[in-house]
Amino acid sequence: MALEVSKPGPRAERPAVTVWYDGACPLCRREIAVMRWLDRRGSLQFIDVSNDGAQCPVDRRAALLRLHAMENERILSGAAAFAAMWRAIPALRWLGLLARFGMVERLLERAYVGFLSVRPRLQRLLK
Repeated sequence: MALEVSKPGPRAERPAVTVWYDGACPLCRREIAVMRWLDRRGSLQFIDVSNDGAQCPVDRRAALLRLHAMENERILSGAAAFAAMWRAIPALRWLGLLARFGMVERLLERAYVGFLSVRPRLQRLLK
């Protein structure tokens, strides 16, 4: 799922991908910690939308329910947002490029939706 967003300013001043995530979710925090560790070039910017003051280009409730990212001025959601993060990290770039194929993208999105259905139970286990 993608929306076009235009942002002024030179591209070099912004990270390659901005990611909005639910910082109140223990699973999300762990995933973001791994991405931060892998992101040696600083290509990713992470914004915790569980904080009321966080700026997000999509509805805050939607951002808390699904991962969102902006890559090349496009807002991506779910598996597409994960794929954008992967493309920004050299070690995972191949996986992000593979995710651009229609069938792969659909399978990843199905897996992500399946994960979302069990996410509340997994969150309770991690607390």
